[in-house]
Amino acid sequence: MSISVGVVGYRGYSGAELVRILGRHGRATPVLLEHREDAGGGEAIRGGAAGAERMACDPAAVGKRGLSLVFLATPPEVSMQLAPAMLEAGARVIDLSGAFRLGTPENYRTWYKAEHTQPALLAEAAYGLPEFCREHVRGARLIANPGCYPTAANLAIRPLLEAGVVDRGAGIVCDAKSGVSGAGNKPTPKNTFCEVTENFSAYSILNHRHVPEVLRTSGLEEGEFSFTAQLLPLHRGILETVYFRARGVADAEQLLAIYEKRYAGEHFVRLYQPGRVPDLRAVARTNFCDIGVTFDSRTGRAVVVSAIDNLVKGAAGQAVQNMNLALGFDETEGLL
Repeated sequence: MSISVGVVGYRGYSGAELVRILGRHGRATPVLLEHREDAGGGEAIRGGAAGAERMACDPAAVGKRGLSLVFLATPPEVSMQLAPAMLEAGARVIDLSGAFRLGTPENYRTWYKAEHTQPALLAEAAYGLPEFCREHVRGARLIANPGCYPTAANLAIRPLLEAGVVDRGAGIVCDAKSGVSGAGNKPTPKNTFCEVTENFSAYSILNHRHVPEVLRTSGLEEGEFSFTAQLLPLHRGILETVYFRARGVADAEQLLAIYEKRYAGEHFVRLYQPGRVPDLRAVARTNFCDIGVTFDSRTGRAVVVSAIDNLVKGAAGQAVQNMNLALGFDETEGLL
């Protein structure tokens, strides 16, 4: 039996990816919810959205239509405006923005430089990184879909911290590179073709708003974690290189065994044999996170490479994974 789910923000990259994935989902059919006043402005509807059912983003209509769940692929301020009304209309909500990820208004103010208008919902929201938060997602009515950078980082870092093999005094360095679609499709001086092509640049150094998601999920202190985001002249994909000093580890096989134990039975984490590392082509248009480890036993230096598609495991695919959990579907439905 198929249900209907709403997609707000289907004109953006993540929203269009949601519609693409839902188009092959056996249990859920997308309904496009238009919240923009300039909807008739001629902007192209991406991917398979052109033939989907469309309706106004009106909570009363959402309730009347009987939508089981609504995805918000919208900026944080729009998500804070829409989420309460959608919940009141009886739909669960999965938010792809950063509006509900950080737990407290103080965290949000510090990293997003704005006041949070829905503190009660912020406290209620379940953080939706399924590999670590699956049981919280199953019972939640509001799910904060993780950011793309923190998804790749936490999947690489947290098992090592849980196993106690990181020399935390030496710190962890995460060098993260993303395709331009991670910045959204709203034109800015930094994401125009002429600025991006034949270029490679770092941004938000020491104050990237995704850092607190890594700290909160992996249990690191800010002083233990150095993160730099960089923009690749590519459409999609994230590759993160994580550097740390290992302790109590004899070889790379021991590091791999930590991941194998932690991710046994996980559908969307793929592990490489020691010395092999993933690249972006391996994960493009998939919901996988690929992880490879390298270790120098003489110096204790370790390097982990983590790769995802920022629009899939980093956004829309993970959102569908969370929907499957929340609504009792097979977790892999529409994603394999």
